Amino acid sequence: MRVHLNDLAGLRVEGHPSGVTSVCSAHPIVLRAALRHGRQQQSTVLIEATCNQVNHLGGYTGMTPSDFASLVMTIAAEEGCPEEFIVLGGDHLGPNPWRDRPVQEAMAEAEKMVAAYVDAGFRKIHLDASMGCKDEPTALDDETTAHRAARLAAVAEASARKTGGAMPVYVIGTEVPPPGGADHALTTIEPTAAAAALKTIEVHRRIFAEAGLGQAFGRAIGLVVQPGVEFGNHNVILYDSSKIEALRSVLSEEPQFVFEAHSTDYQGAGSLAALVKDGFPILKVGPELTFVLREALYALDAIASDLLPDYGQRSLYAAMEALMLDQPGNWRRHYHGTEAAMRWLRHYSLSDRIRYYWASAEAQDAVRRLCEALRGQSVPLPLLWQHMPAAQHFADAPLDPEEVLIWRVTKSLADYHAACGVGKN
Repeated sequence: MRVHLNDLAGLRVEGHPSGVTSVCSAHPIVLRAALRHGRQQQSTVLIEATCNQVNHLGGYTGMTPSDFASLVMTIAAEEGCPEEFIVLGGDHLGPNPWRDRPVQEAMAEAEKMVAAYVDAGFRKIHLDASMGCKDEPTALDDETTAHRAARLAAVAEASARKTGGAMPVYVIGTEVPPPGGADHALTTIEPTAAAAALKTIEVHRRIFAEAGLGQAFGRAIGLVVQPGVEFGNHNVILYDSSKIEALRSVLSEEPQFVFEAHSTDYQGAGSLAALVKDGFPILKVGPELTFVLREALYALDAIASDLLPDYGQRSLYAAMEALMLDQPGNWRRHYHGTEAAMRWLRHYSLSDRIRYYWASAEAQDAVRRLCEALRGQSVPLPLLWQHMPAAQHFADAPLDPEEVLIWRVTKSLADYHAACGVGKN
């Protein structure tokens, strides 16, 4: 079922809440799984890149927005997914990657980034200027945030008029804790207060109007709030609908909006469906998809170790451990405890910071070696029962490892797809 982002609020008001999965990943296998699933289900494929991941300077993936859009469209063509099914979004677009600089420098880079996103065809734009820059508080007040968001929206509007096509739709607000999961064990997360959500909308509406951006604000479809869900390195806080009664009332007062739910990873089908029903039809997922991809890769690694005498013992695991120890920058400050604890966190943490390493040459070589070793092999059923029981249908036939990986990612995407159709008649 295809859902247009502009229709989400209306569907909720009409009593037919429907949603869309926001796939926040740059991994080609995750993208391929999402695009194939979208084509098979004839559904909207919303794919988003974050400001740190993809920007005009390359981000940590090395990709500009144009590069990322080209990658998505190339895979879509290979998978037969029509371009009209695809929506590209930019997540947390603001000065965050440059917040260690003075504000004018950081905002100048943010403006270039937003222009690059819109020029590349991204039309769902999350404006997030809530973080302080050099010599500023960590979190900014609504007035300052809204003024900076309006400044970025003006750039997006100008870029869209220049490049043609649809004008952008906007999401405002941000969530606490920061995106990507918490670093510590969690016990509870308080939902955003209704008064705070209403104030965010009111202040942005007023400041956009003062800046001559009333039409742009009229295309604001979503507000990022904290629904009380989160995941840490060790555990997951599941959605509790009873805690957001007051927050839910915001949508009655502001029928233009829906809520956008970040960090919905690991919630499961029931919680996801409840989120959509309660006004959170934009479900963002990222680390879960690369977590289950890693899960499948490590299962294949164990199978190859047991099946093939010349493969070695868990060669992929060993290669990733060596890589992360050699280049600890992406995990060191996020994982704590004994050396033994940090070892398992490097590989199995729910925050999945191993995802930052899959694009490296060393990781790609190790994955390629694994796939080449198993391609065409007939894997006995007992080995699959041992290492990946749910994949038993791949047993006793020539194996295509990439298909196993896509299958595993799609299993998670299927939960989101089912939840997003909660209001379907």
